[in-house]
Amino acid sequence: MKQHLVNLLPPATLVAIVCFWMFGPAAWLANEYTLVWVTSITTAFVLGLEFLFERHEGWRMDWREFATDLFYVILGATVITWVTNVAAEEPLMAAKKALGIATPWAGRLPFLVQVVSVMAIIEFGQYWMHRLMHNSTPFWLTHAPHHHITQLNAMKGSVGNPIELFLISLSVLAFFDFSPTAKFCAISVNAAIAIYAHANVAANPPFFYSFFFTTIRNHSLHHSVPYEDTRCNYGNSLIIFDRIFGTFREGEASVVGQDERKRLSIIEQAVFPFVPLVDAYKARRGEKA
Repeated sequence: MKQHLVNLLPPATLVAIVCFWMFGPAAWLANEYTLVWVTSITTAFVLGLEFLFERHEGWRMDWREFATDLFYVILGATVITWVTNVAAEEPLMAAKKALGIATPWAGRLPFLVQVVSVMAIIEFGQYWMHRLMHNSTPFWLTHAPHHHITQLNAMKGSVGNPIELFLISLSVLAFFDFSPTAKFCAISVNAAIAIYAHANVAANPPFFYSFFFTTIRNHSLHHSVPYEDTRCNYGNSLIIFDRIFGTFREGEASVVGQDERKRLSIIEQAVFPFVPLVDAYKARRGEKA
């Protein structure tokens, strides 16, 4: 009975988040910072579950790991969000206005339909960007640092090279006039699914959840050590796209990482995409010498 209740925690969390955005105080729902609070509370809750219902002892978090993960969470919520807004969202909004594109019908859809639509639009772009990163060397170099993590925890979805974090945040959502609350709700739900999908929590949600949403079981396989084994289960939140496009693979891994499973520091993660260029430059200089 205890394990059954633990298995229901991910779907119960999503229900709680949706109910908050549907029935919460209007002043809170209109404030974009509420989105930060909802995601932060969800993260803290799942981190607590890691201590209560640990999945793998080898993934147990220490203070060094916690500090590194927290750095990336803050980086994503501040710098990456700002760069995405300035370099992508605002230009898209300007292009939408200049082209006279309007989709008022989107904001008139039932609330839950809007939420599902926003989730799908965001995840569809992330799925193909993520898949590209695993099948193109230049893009893989930006994404590989995320796969050098040697354990999975609730905040690990935020860990990665800044270039990758920017690329994976891109979407065409700006072209659609969904209600702000529906967008906040969808982003919160996607974040909660991704948090559980990286968390060291011994929860195996029922089929009605795992058929559509990414879980730690299948996402841990995506983080397994052999590079070829990572080329599956690309869905950050919606595993349904992997099922549709033939990249879904059943299974689970308890050992994660890449190469010799060397854990990269924050600096090493930042410079990782440029290392081959530096090595090639040094090799050319050596030949000339």
